[in-house]
Amino acid sequence: MSEPNVTPDDRPVPPVPPVPPVPSAPSVPSAPPTEEDHPRDEQIRARFPGDQRITAGTTMSTMAMLRRMPQLVRRAMALAWAADRAATAGLLVCQLLSGLFGALALFATTRTLDALLVPGPVDAHLLDAAPSLTLLAVSAGLHAVLGIAVAALAARVSPRVNREADLALIAAGCAAELKAYDEPAYNEQWESADRGAATTPDLLSNAQDLIASTVSLVSAAGVLATLHPWLVPFLLLGSVPSGVAAVRTARIHYLAAVTTNEERQALRIYRWFLIDKLRADQVRSDQVTPFMMATYREVEGRIAAATDRAARQAARVSLVAAVGSGAGSALIWGALLYLVASGRIGLAAAGGAAFALRTASTGVQGMVGNGARLYRTGLYLDDFFTFLDEAGGHRIRRGDVVPGAPAVVEVEDVSYTYPGDQREPALDRVSMTLRRGEVVAVIGQNGSGKSTLLKLLAGLYLPQSGRIAWDGVPVEQLDAEGMWTRVARVPQEFARWPLRAAENIHLGHGGGDRMAEVRRAARRTGFDEVVTRLRSGWGTLLAQGWLGGAELSGGGWQRAAVARALYRTALNPGLLILDEPTSDLDPRAEHRILHALREYAPERITLLVTHNIANARVADRVVVMDRGRVVQTGTWAELAEQPGGLFRELLDLQRDRTVPGQRPAADPVG
Repeated sequence: MSEPNVTPDDRPVPPVPPVPPVPSAPSVPSAPPTEEDHPRDEQIRARFPGDQRITAGTTMSTMAMLRRMPQLVRRAMALAWAADRAATAGLLVCQLLSGLFGALALFATTRTLDALLVPGPVDAHLLDAAPSLTLLAVSAGLHAVLGIAVAALAARVSPRVNREADLALIAAGCAAELKAYDEPAYNEQWESADRGAATTPDLLSNAQDLIASTVSLVSAAGVLATLHPWLVPFLLLGSVPSGVAAVRTARIHYLAAVTTNEERQALRIYRWFLIDKLRADQVRSDQVTPFMMATYREVEGRIAAATDRAARQAARVSLVAAVGSGAGSALIWGALLYLVASGRIGLAAAGGAAFALRTASTGVQGMVGNGARLYRTGLYLDDFFTFLDEAGGHRIRRGDVVPGAPAVVEVEDVSYTYPGDQREPALDRVSMTLRRGEVVAVIGQNGSGKSTLLKLLAGLYLPQSGRIAWDGVPVEQLDAEGMWTRVARVPQEFARWPLRAAENIHLGHGGGDRMAEVRRAARRTGFDEVVTRLRSGWGTLLAQGWLGGAELSGGGWQRAAVARALYRTALNPGLLILDEPTSDLDPRAEHRILHALREYAPERITLLVTHNIANARVADRVVVMDRGRVVQTGTWAELAEQPGGLFRELLDLQRDRTVPGQRPAADPVG
């Protein structure tokens, strides 16, 4: 699972968890502790209201399984058919032929015994049994060969099914609105759908085994019916107890998995934070490993306890089923002996019936066992298909107006609040007008709403109230992909794509000779200088940690990110949005990029977020934000002259570089 994408500027800082008290000298008694002194202990929560899987697990029954089997088999075969039609058709044909030859082998066994178990010379009996023996050998051989073919075809289809499921899941995830990532329910739905995608090969395997068991049962039941009709009902005696037990144990294990999903999610997050490269230095310098590992073991212990309880419950159910199956088998053999003793069937027929009963019993147990596994897999797969249908309930559904480069972008009383327990909106009734050719700097303290505003202007978020319009058309009516074609961004957390240096700039966009424009954008940011020092120049793979990969400095990656935005806006002018684009750069590179903004400004709307107030001089207009609202707007010079304003306060603080209580200069050492 990927780490949630949270913008530090706009999201509230969570309360710091309590730490163990440090022993100290006795102090004077203070006032009783308040909730602020000892905040509530909170843990990662992965479960969300409306989760129906526990209900689905508790309603799992034999009848529910039987009702659902046809649908699940059809679904499995449809997935396989979409992945590889020829192999799926061959798989079904081989399954049916395998069952047919299995039935012929049983008939041949009965005829062989019938020819051998009669009085007279053995040589004559062998001659009479020769045709049946030949049919038995040929049928058994073909049955075995077809079994190999089934296994080979299944091995071919299964990975293709898994690949198609993964691709479909990725496509659905990329088709979700960005706000979905702020919803705990979406993250849980993604995890469930991902697990469902991983079970698609199991679905095919279980469906294939179920078909094979059904064909085997039908074949054996047909043989038994020809020997004596009474034998057919006895099939259920030895199989029903184990079948019911298989369904109940499947329910027990499924519920154990679902009810511990919250803890499993927490383990994945803890592991991510411990092994991710971005925090590897802090894991070591802060010596957090013992504490986090202890937390990990605590959560893992709760999962183990739930799993152990489920194992004990399943063992008790299986023990009762084993006793019932044993009693049923005794009744079967007693009935068979009675039929032989009463002369209702002959000894040869009894021998054939014994083979058929064993085959049929195996078929019934296979049907129920594989059916239970298929049912459980189907529950996971429901999450997968539900996610594909609606992308977790957040599928992008907007208008169909494909915009050009906007001349005017209007923001009217726009508000936005992130999901959760946040008390204040990230944006609160923000209004402004942006015009083509204008460079607008957005200034404010952390948490003032700057990054959220840029995401709404880029169409990544939609206003919860108010209106954003491109040339009079609300963004909700614009085609999302068409709108993003006109947006070039440098976010605070820019992507470091594991691609070649040139690909990190063009990302597959543009046709013909891309490199001319790639080099032009790189020159504007100084990234071309970085590329000249790479082993293979523009063809160097930027993916340290992988075979042949290279790594850039933070400033090198930031130059690449800005060059990527300049390349994109040169192809399709519209909005050029830069959120702290020079935070990791030296003064020379920063100067080059700020001048590039003026060069690119005429054909687009440019927005610049920066904490360096001096950099805002490049802008035609400065917008100052505080706690989600626009509190000042004007030119840099106008705002710098306004006493008492937030802009002037931040400017004065940035200019003030005195350090209180500086250490006096030491006398030179002679």
